[in-house]
Amino acid sequence: MATRAEFSPQTVSVLAALCERPSAWQHGYALARQTGLKSGTLYPILIRLADRGLVEACWQEEAMPGRPRRHLYRLTADGALSATTALAQAELARRKARPGTSASPRRGRSATAPAVP
Repeated sequence: MATRAEFSPQTVSVLAALCERPSAWQHGYALARQTGLKSGTLYPILIRLADRGLVEACWQEEAMPGRPRRHLYRLTADGALSATTALAQAELARRKARPGTSASPRRGRSATAPAVP
């Protein structure tokens, strides 16, 4: 099966959240709060990432009294690599989309010379 080279902006936000603590197990609810995504968007993303081997999921070992067990998620080694690449591509696209944010100085002005009023 062919895989897409790019991730949606929502998927990139999930990958970014998981990258903050790549080896730590995280609850879906915490990821939803962190990304601002609703459960109807977040959980299908997590399922697709798990199907592609980029995220692993497991059940919480011990449920808190009065609460059902929850799924926990974390990046796999392949997921961490894909996430790092996707985040770098997203940042590059963001920089290209913003005019005037290149690292080179404007034409006719030195990078170190102060502006003349």
